[in-house]
Amino acid sequence: MSNIRANLEEIRNRIDGAARKVGRDPARIRLVAVSKKVPVEMLREARACGQRLFGENYLQEAAAKIAELGPGFEWHFIGHLQSNKGAQAAGLFDLVETVDRLKVATALDRARAGSGRVLPVLLQVNIGRESQKSGVLPEEAEALLRQLQGLPNLLVRGLMVMPPFLDDPEAVRPFFRATRELAVKLADLGLLPPPGQTELSMGMSGDYQVAVEEGATLVRVGTALFGVRE
Repeated sequence: MSNIRANLEEIRNRIDGAARKVGRDPARIRLVAVSKKVPVEMLREARACGQRLFGENYLQEAAAKIAELGPGFEWHFIGHLQSNKGAQAAGLFDLVETVDRLKVATALDRARAGSGRVLPVLLQVNIGRESQKSGVLPEEAEALLRQLQGLPNLLVRGLMVMPPFLDDPEAVRPFFRATRELAVKLADLGLLPPPGQTELSMGMSGDYQVAVEEGATLVRVGTALFGVRE
């Protein structure tokens, strides 16, 4: 018997507690259930427990799941995206969280042209300046956002980060705080929605409560919900 219902309840309670601790409205924070390598039966179970939003890392896997599961789900792309896969991603997902260069954004924009549907995206920032990770460097975010303003079929809703993996959630806090401060600065320049409307996708299974305390509006949780993948 799966523990998905109990896990979901615990995660939501922890999100609520972290939000209330800092005076935030828990309703402003959404859980992205990270579903890579999770079988569709478990996704159906999570959906039956009220979880509607799922995040996928791999296009091929996501395409098969989305086709099989049908309507009633919201899908975010949270993996590294190559520009030659932009058309496929734009057709599958409700939001792409990992736009980190103009070439990718242009491919997504071109794919949505003529559809009458603007694609919401997040700008992925390499907040920890790690050479092995994707994302625009914090000081380059402004310039890239100015370029993205010229793409009529994309709507930049906020920022997404994957800070360094550290055992102590408190050690990750400065990266979450720096992301929030960067978002405020970019919003003041008119390059992101105003604070309170900006999306901040940050925090995973080990540190999502700290991320919520620092302003996360989307937390990406997989292992704590579905268990360790095969």
